[in-house]
Amino acid sequence: MDIIELVKSAFLGVVEGITEWLPISSTGHLILVDEFVKLNVTEEFWNMFQVVIQLGAILAVCVLFFHDLNPFSPSKGKQGRKDTWRLWGKIVLGCIPAAAIGIPLDDFMEAHLYNSTVVAAALIVYGIAFIVIENWRAAKRRRMIESGELVVGRPAGAHFSTPAAPAEDEGDTDFGSITTLEDLSWKTALGIGCFQVLSLIPGTSRSGSTIIGGLLLGCTRTVASKFTFFLAVPVMFGASALKLVKYLVVDGGTFGTNGLAIMGVGCLTAFVVSLIAIRWLMGFVRRHDFKGFGVYRIVLGVLVLAYFFAIAPALGL
Repeated sequence: MDIIELVKSAFLGVVEGITEWLPISSTGHLILVDEFVKLNVTEEFWNMFQVVIQLGAILAVCVLFFHDLNPFSPSKGKQGRKDTWRLWGKIVLGCIPAAAIGIPLDDFMEAHLYNSTVVAAALIVYGIAFIVIENWRAAKRRRMIESGELVVGRPAGAHFSTPAAPAEDEGDTDFGSITTLEDLSWKTALGIGCFQVLSLIPGTSRSGSTIIGGLLLGCTRTVASKFTFFLAVPVMFGASALKLVKYLVVDGGTFGTNGLAIMGVGCLTAFVVSLIAIRWLMGFVRRHDFKGFGVYRIVLGVLVLAYFFAIAPALGL
């Protein structure tokens, strides 16, 4: 068992655990990291690894939101169980567009789109999109405050521990017409699922494309983020199963002790880091917009293009 390869796998797990949930593209980052930190494995194993490692990340969602996703929770009444089954129906509906397009085009995308140029372009384009959308939302919020449609802060009163925030105070910037998962209609769930199709292009970010879709369709950042997490459950399990079958059956690949250890360390690290990243993001979106992520994407995309088209050729790499 090669310790160096396990360290590399753990590092890739950290990258996956952070970038899977932040709207900056996990697959894109793994492709870019592979240019500098390469696992000593076959190409077929690597193509499988960068997808299956997401299982560790998705298990973090199952743990953190087990109550929300469990229709058999003893603490839920009849209506609660009904609402949970309805939520699962919306999750499945939202996954259909990406599955219908992604499964038949999987080999084509792997051959033609999994490269640094596509990743860099997607990072920049969707970085700009985040900034534009958040500016539009900020302008809309100001108009709503001025017209009295949106009251910022909590109302003052003896039963509140803090006074009301003044109208000019940014306070809680998370607003939208869809404020809870129960408010999310079947039509909106399908619409967000259509945005998820965009994430088939590496560098786009599955969470980024679905959060953008949720914001444009009227969700608060909290609802858009949570539904994005939930959509990931069947999507990632399905994508991982597809890659495993392809690797074991079509490519005739095997794991062996070293391969199992590399996969296990990567998934475990991704799981632990995802627990932290998800908790942080859910707190972040309450009071901050996504423009910072947009700027990060643009800067990273420009650096990637500069490296591969200028720096690397100049150094003969």
